[in-house]
Amino acid sequence: MPGRQFPEGMRKFLSAKINFRLVKALNNYIIILVTTKDKQEAEKISHSLLNERLIACANIVGPVTSFFHWSGQTEKAEECLVVMKSRQDLFKQVADHVKRSHSYEVPEVLALPIVDSSKAYLDWMSVVLKPQP
Repeated sequence: MPGRQFPEGMRKFLSAKINFRLVKALNNYIIILVTTKDKQEAEKISHSLLNERLIACANIVGPVTSFFHWSGQTEKAEECLVVMKSRQDLFKQVADHVKRSHSYEVPEVLALPIVDSSKAYLDWMSVVLKPQP
């Protein structure tokens, strides 16, 4: 509409220079969360995924206390949490690998989007991960 004035906040938003390449790259990268029965299992899964270049890095946190429903009961368990960095196109391969090598009947394999990151970290991830098809 000619002559229409946008509120100040909207003008700033519309005039902001957005690095669309970085935004697109962020949409491809994910954090994958996996819980394991102990540190040894967490390390075994992490090393295997790293060797296949399906993850760029893994952080093992633990023990963590988990509460969940299983077989009609509320359960409590001491577990390790593995925080992995990867790409969205590799998630299915990571999930399949975890399911094959995990001791749990129903392992936790969750993907979360990375909503912000330094360009240097994303560049490093792109070098160490399996090349995109």
